[in-house]
Amino acid sequence: MYSSKLAALLRAWRVPCFVALGALGVGVPALALSNSVGEEGIDARRLHREPYLLTGRKIAIGQVEIGRPSQFGLDKVADADLPVKVGRVFYLDQQPSPNQYVDGHAANVASVMISQDKTLTGVAPDAVLYAAAIGPIRGRSGQPEECFASQQVALSNGGDVRAINFSFGESLARDPRPDAMLDGNALLTLCIDWSQRVHDTLYVIAGNQGGGGIPIPTDNFNGINVAYSREVDGRFTKVDFANLSSEPDFRPQRSPGPESNVGDRRSINLVAPGSQIDVINPNGESRVVSGTSFAAPHVTAVVALLQEWADRQIRSADENWSLEAREPMVMKAVLLNSADKLADSGDGLLLGMSRTLYDESNLTWLDSDAYRDPTLPLHADLGTGHLNATRALQQLQGGQWSVADPVPVIGWSFGTAESPLPPDLPRTETAVLQRDYVFDQPLRGGSYLSATLTWERLVVLDDANDNGLYDLEETFSDRGLNDLDLYLMRAEDDDIADSVWSSISEVDSLEHIFTQVPTTGRYKLRVVYHQQIEDDLAQDYALAWWAVADTAE
Repeated sequence: MYSSKLAALLRAWRVPCFVALGALGVGVPALALSNSVGEEGIDARRLHREPYLLTGRKIAIGQVEIGRPSQFGLDKVADADLPVKVGRVFYLDQQPSPNQYVDGHAANVASVMISQDKTLTGVAPDAVLYAAAIGPIRGRSGQPEECFASQQVALSNGGDVRAINFSFGESLARDPRPDAMLDGNALLTLCIDWSQRVHDTLYVIAGNQGGGGIPIPTDNFNGINVAYSREVDGRFTKVDFANLSSEPDFRPQRSPGPESNVGDRRSINLVAPGSQIDVINPNGESRVVSGTSFAAPHVTAVVALLQEWADRQIRSADENWSLEAREPMVMKAVLLNSADKLADSGDGLLLGMSRTLYDESNLTWLDSDAYRDPTLPLHADLGTGHLNATRALQQLQGGQWSVADPVPVIGWSFGTAESPLPPDLPRTETAVLQRDYVFDQPLRGGSYLSATLTWERLVVLDDANDNGLYDLEETFSDRGLNDLDLYLMRAEDDDIADSVWSSISEVDSLEHIFTQVPTTGRYKLRVVYHQQIEDDLAQDYALAWWAVADTAE
């Protein structure tokens, strides 16, 4: 594959990503990648077939790691028949030398996304992948280089890269800040939140918090952090025991302090298959792997499928569609809101969900504090649930709506909450305003409603040379996070004190409601904006919802 000397070097400098690797052999389930992409996992294969024919065609996605996958025409190990065909590879912001930093882990991750193997087909086999290697970082933090390479990937394809996969990270032990903690202020974390907003690309991060993990940049606000599931009775239905804890008070034995987010913020947004996944090496051979590293690319590649479908609607000038379907906030809201929590019995009351997802204690979302506490939008280990590509497409197909007219029971919105206060600084008060999304049909009593609100933390580049680009040695500034809340209310009510349920976290950049509709009747979703960033910037947000209409009328 590559020289033994280089292989030894790679092993020496690779940052661990909480994976278990092994050769494909007797006793290991064959075709695991096929299972994880199929109905047993995320149900993406259904989208590859008629009537959808979604394969990620002409959609660019990205990958940043210590190493990189091989590329035909550049690396000796890659031949023309290699099923993982990468669009372009980089070493930081340059083309690498032949065989330089080719890495099995990076190739495995890439294969989950874009493999064109007939048996081990990836999630989005026709997507165009741009992959950057950081290269060896010895004895210090590699966060500046990691940010620099991320920027290069984000600017690829004419600046049109819809999602970027991070199946690696930095340890707290290597962070140069005194008493480093997961407070969102590591350079790489700030970089991720800045790049997502500025480059309009969704960052998908392997959820590696816990003892001895690589948690930076899992303390980001703007991206999606992914835990991994394993198969039980032939379906991916349980968070794997190897996932690291995201509980705020968790103190791992192998770490002097907690490797979890400061305060009440939960790190996990979504769950995807990651246990016993059959992937492809740089030379085309298969191996079996496990870890969050392989859950994240399932999510990244689903973005490519959704974006291919969205681009079709935009090109056809379909009603209720605009370029805002490409917004990373929209993708985040759609993916999180369509996740599987509890298997529907067939009556549709549980929104047609295909599986029940269990945590390590064999408990479901309904057993969690997130279901009972409106200040906690996410389950500590399950996030909003398990990735389901087919349901994500259904969520997106609901179309784009605004507060101007009543909305259907499935849809999404990209809105702006703009402060009515004058822009003169400094301000002596903050603004509070609301947006109401009124359903155009009564909701069925006893059914469930799911709604997810997302917005972004404002991080700006301290651009020393005013070139608009991140350069090594530059820094970022956190300008703050506005506070938005989400309420389910009866249509006739106006006081939020009378709401049916709410999501009112004060520390997150998302809100999530999953609740049962008490009685059949007219309802609305209310977005409440509490301005905390005291300047003239309007606050964009994305909202996705899924409910059940009462068909008796």
